[in-house]
Order: sequence, then structure tokens, then C-alpha cells
Amino acid sequence: MKTPGLSHREAVSSRMAVHETDPVDGKVLRNVCGLFVTGVTVITSGVGDAADGTTVNSFTSVSLDPPMVLFCLHKESRLRPVVQETGAYAVNFLAGQHERLARAFAARETAPIHTVASHPSVTGVPVLSEALAFLSCRLVDEFEGGDHVVFLAEVVELGVLRQNREPLIFFRGALGALEDEPMAGHPIWDG
Repeated sequence: MKTPGLSHREAVSSRMAVHETDPVDGKVLRNVCGLFVTGVTVITSGVGDAADGTTVNSFTSVSLDPPMVLFCLHKESRLRPVVQETGAYAVNFLAGQHERLARAFAARETAPIHTVASHPSVTGVPVLSEALAFLSCRLVDEFEGGDHVVFLAEVVELGVLRQNREPLIFFRGALGALEDEPMAGHPIWDG
């Protein structure tokens, strides 16, 4: 329904709380994408003293045959060279009670991986022992996408470490358990 005296764009814009056209502001894009609920993961990579991890919500399944997944990291992420050198990573799905763990790996300066219970996957990269589930992956390719890098990998091992737990979610810039209302806050994502 067109509002008298307004163009189509003006009429649509008047019914929306936020409406932008090219060029789209990055902060507005982040806020709008924050309305899409995602799970929270910690990506781990590296072996021995070179092992590291970062909190990421930019994870998705790509293919079942072959089994492939991807995640995105900022080009300046400290984990980028670790993944590139190792050629493998693990995706650790976090449970609702893992907010502290997510925050420990969310900043540029994070908790050392050896301070968190972990065990090696078949690729040698650490899997967080308290994770809800994990996927151990071998890097297939990487693609630049704006200020991020997309890491595509084949899943070579997987496991469910905890049964009947709610996932940790990210919504409107906040972390929380699925059954809870996510707490307000603005974690700093390295990914």
C-alpha cells in the first residue's frame, strides 16, 4: 500500500525502524545481522606451544558429501597465520553455561590454550574437552572476502561430548543460553 505523497522508497522507509541503501554503514550492518541468532564456537588450531583459539559465530555447514564447513576470520586475526600454517582447525560448539569460556577467547589477547582442558584431534589441533560438540577439519581452501578470510575445510572427525545441553547463542550483540534472555554487552570478536 502506497502512502499518498511519498515515493515507494520513502513509504517503505517510513514503516521501518532502520532502512539504508548503498552505501551501507558497517555499524548498521552489524546491528541488523545481530538480529540473526547464531551459535557460538571456539575455533582452535595449531599444535603444542603454537596452539591458539578464538571465539567465532561466523561458522556454517557447507556440504554433506563431502562433509565441509567454513568459518570467517578478520584478516588481522592472530589465529589466521596459525590456521594457515597448521592446515587444520577444530570447531568447538559451546553450551549455554560456557559464556566465560567464550569470553576467554573473544578478545585479541586471550587465555592461553594450555589453561583450558583440551585433547588432540586426529589432525593434532586441540579440541576443548568441555565443548558441547566438535568438528576436526583439514583446510581445503581460503578466500578473501572484504576485511575477512573464509576458511573452507573438510570434516575428518567429529564428536558430541555433552548430551542434552542447550547451546550458547549470540543475539543482538550479546551472549546467552538458548533458554535465557541473552545479557546485554558487547564482546569483542577477533573473528
